[in-house]
Amino acid sequence: MPAAEVPVSTGLVRRLLTEQHPDLAGLDIQVLANGWDNLVCRLGDAYLVRLPRRALAAQLVVNEQRWLPGLAERLPLRIPAPVRTGQPGHGYPWSWSVVPYLPGDIAASTPPADPGDAALALGGFLTALHTPAPVDAPANPARGIPLAGRTTGVMTQLPHLDDPAERAAALRVWERAVAAPEWDGPPMWLHADLHPANILVDHGRVSAVIDFGDITAGDPATDLAVAWMILPASRREDFRRAYGRADDGTWARARGWALALALVFLTHSADNPLMAGIGRRTLDAVLEQ
Repeated sequence: MPAAEVPVSTGLVRRLLTEQHPDLAGLDIQVLANGWDNLVCRLGDAYLVRLPRRALAAQLVVNEQRWLPGLAERLPLRIPAPVRTGQPGHGYPWSWSVVPYLPGDIAASTPPADPGDAALALGGFLTALHTPAPVDAPANPARGIPLAGRTTGVMTQLPHLDDPAERAAALRVWERAVAAPEWDGPPMWLHADLHPANILVDHGRVSAVIDFGDITAGDPATDLAVAWMILPASRREDFRRAYGRADDGTWARARGWALALALVFLTHSADNPLMAGIGRRTLDAVLEQ
């Protein structure tokens, strides 16, 4: 995990709140996660505080602050739209956010009880999200782009698969996916990192989608890859019908995106069993079809 570029701690969170949001400063603060990009702390029972720990993540937080409140109003699942924003202070150089605490467990560790219900929930969520984005939507050089733009990475990562037959099967899937027609519609709003660790399940049902740090606009097939990440084969068509707008070319590209992301997770998650497991299950799902 990359080292923090600035010191972040619960003490810093307390000082920033005291100065900028004093009505929240008396709430209990506990570290929930100290991840690649952000320090995330529970703030009382109702909130989380997200402080970027790297410059790269600081712009992602600004993107969330600008765009998520408007998107949240029309989405059928909850998202962590900031309810308060913070400014640099006490030697800390970046913007930061207070977001609602969303109950539930990540689907990577607690899968939905009913895959059919999950297919309908996620299909409906993406139908609502995938609308034309404004010209100043955040750019992302790796997500939402034409699928062929991922070819170099896929070709670099395929040799990490030990089984020659598996490598050959994956290459065939990739070649079919990049041969599909490119997206020729307007750039659509995308979550762009929609996998089971960014989906919450509460009382057995998909309840929220989190971590919009990669939010961008482009080919909706990027997000539709989630069908191979969380759903059994028997429920992917339910998801596709619930989404309602995936023609054969889009569906083929979505499978290609699932393959590309599976290879990324498998190649770069040696120290993260959770993400490696998502990669392995996704690859198996892509190749079984």
